[in-house]
Amino acid sequence: MIGNESDCGYVVRVTLLMKFSFSLALFTAFFVASCAEEPPQRPHQRVATYSPAQTQEYPPPQQPFNPNGPVQPPGTPPPQTVPLPTAAPTKVAKGDYPYGIPVPGKPHLVESPYSPGKYVDVEGFPPGTEVKDPYTDKIFLVP
Repeated sequence: MIGNESDCGYVVRVTLLMKFSFSLALFTAFFVASCAEEPPQRPHQRVATYSPAQTQEYPPPQQPFNPNGPVQPPGTPPPQTVPLPTAAPTKVAKGDYPYGIPVPGKPHLVESPYSPGKYVDVEGFPPGTEVKDPYTDKIFLVP
């Protein structure tokens, strides 16, 4: 047997002391690293802002090609066209609407001319009255 019981206690204490000192040194290194000064930031670069040189929309609207038209030098803006006023919607004449198709045996139901197989209840409407198809929102006449 090498040594005695008193030497064994000494070895255990030295080992614990070395583990503790190593842990303390490691903790100190991490603490110092976290408190270290951050590297200097690059200065913020200024973003260039350009004022729009032209106020017209980009890209310019496509003009129809006219082979007989005057030749324009490159870089010349095309002439602006004025949109024509659109005609107001006209009211459809009463005779232009289709009639609903009567369902045999059901005097108050008609089949919609716009939605085949779909029935519309027209009870209380006299013949020739305009009604709206609830499936397509189109107008038809009561037969």
